[in-house]
Amino acid sequence: MNTTYPLARERNLILGGLLLLAAAGWAILIWQSRTMNDEMGLTMGLGAPVFIAIWVVMMIAMMFPTAAPMILTFARVQANRAGRGQEIVPTWLFTLAYLVLWTGAGILAYAIAVLGDRGADHWMWLMDHAAEIGGMVLIVAGAYQLTPLKNVCLSKCRTPTSYILSGWREGHLGALRMGLEHGAYCLGCCWLLFAILFPLGMMNVIALALITLLVFAEKSLAIGPALGKAAALGLIAYGIVVIVHPDALPTMM
Repeated sequence: MNTTYPLARERNLILGGLLLLAAAGWAILIWQSRTMNDEMGLTMGLGAPVFIAIWVVMMIAMMFPTAAPMILTFARVQANRAGRGQEIVPTWLFTLAYLVLWTGAGILAYAIAVLGDRGADHWMWLMDHAAEIGGMVLIVAGAYQLTPLKNVCLSKCRTPTSYILSGWREGHLGALRMGLEHGAYCLGCCWLLFAILFPLGMMNVIALALITLLVFAEKSLAIGPALGKAAALGLIAYGIVVIVHPDALPTMM
């Protein structure tokens, strides 16, 4: 039985589907960026369902291309199991776990945004020092890039085959658990890069694109870790500049 052609066809279908979803996500984000107003606060004046939906779209656009190697590795293992007559789990179930995790992150992001907006409404100091706080977020995000936790999470994202071999779980629930675990590593790798969208603007397409390129490079390219450290220094330097000159922050201009 020749499984090469079906496996290649399934791989192309999965990769094409992921990239198509990512492209659709980018189209929605670009469209939304023309209608949203960051001056309406961290929540952009949105209710929880719409904010979380936009957050998930953002994650699909930015993270599916970087999650593709892991998802394709899972699909390849399942195809090999099918060739041996073993029980298989559909790849979409594994992928669904990422969406569940990203939705949870969106809920947390919305809660933080609501607290920030309410705090700004009741405490003028926050409004007066919004740029300086944004600068601190940039510095913290840069510093996190240099931590051991960042390195551990990044190593899991850069070696999908190794993760599969060491973390395999049987059955449908096992696939969900694997997706959640690996999704958590991916989120742990770059969650503070997403946090800088609060000071830079949630619908800042340039910032979204640069973060996406950095995340992809870190996870996929040989020079990725070095680029991540260079980005860390850049974020720290930019954060210091923002604290000294608040107008350097796009949302403050």
